[in-house]
Amino acid sequence: MFKLVVGMLLSTIIFGCAKSNVETINIAGSTAFQPFAEKLAEEFMVSHPEIRINVQGGGSAVGIQAAQTGVAQIGMADVVTLPKEAEGLKSIVVAKDAIVVIVHSTNKIDGLSLQQIQGIFSGKLNNWGQVGGENKKITLVSREEGSGTRDSFRDLLLKDTHLAPNALIQNSTGAVRLMVETDSTAIGYITHGVLSPEVKALKIDGVNPSPRNIRKGKYNVVRPIFLLTKGEPKESVKEFINFILSPQGQKIIADNGLLTVVK
Repeated sequence: MFKLVVGMLLSTIIFGCAKSNVETINIAGSTAFQPFAEKLAEEFMVSHPEIRINVQGGGSAVGIQAAQTGVAQIGMADVVTLPKEAEGLKSIVVAKDAIVVIVHSTNKIDGLSLQQIQGIFSGKLNNWGQVGGENKKITLVSREEGSGTRDSFRDLLLKDTHLAPNALIQNSTGAVRLMVETDSTAIGYITHGVLSPEVKALKIDGVNPSPRNIRKGKYNVVRPIFLLTKGEPKESVKEFINFILSPQGQKIIADNGLLTVVK
């Protein structure tokens, strides 16, 4: 399944050509980390005009395969634990990210227990009235196979619970958020760093996913962000990764809602 999904997604990754006198670094993978990688790349290129950094999504599975095959010099993966498909790749954690369960901003529900979340995403609970909300059918929204966010959501929250077959599958973090923004009965999950006023992040077992609670470890639905290279990163690739781990890069990460890994 991994190879089939990755093969289809990898075929959609297209990097533009740069001018011959400009060095190009291609990055692919996690759609949750993609907007942050784009901001980091933009800042890096200000002081390195001789380098062009192209960032594309596709999901963590694509990031792993892109790094393995050389389609990208850097793969991005946001998983609790790297899968066996990443064996042989050099990995470095550049940030940490909380996953939040979201509903429409007008939903009266402010929080759910872990058991309720498992019941909803398994399909055993399919009406908001069953968890203290209005008598309306729940619209379930999830990421696709190969998504690091989906794998992390399963590992951290669903555990042995299987996702309901009627879940509406979206191929990016932004698409999940948009679907919940536009459907008052929807529930989904996204990275904390891309929350918008149109959606509400729910408390889990009474713990609010506030930046403070995430930093303090009280809200612990958190996974690492890996950058992956084939062998030790060299020259410009190494320079960009070092920039991300520098005080300037880590400040960009913190300012945009992720957790830093370098103090």
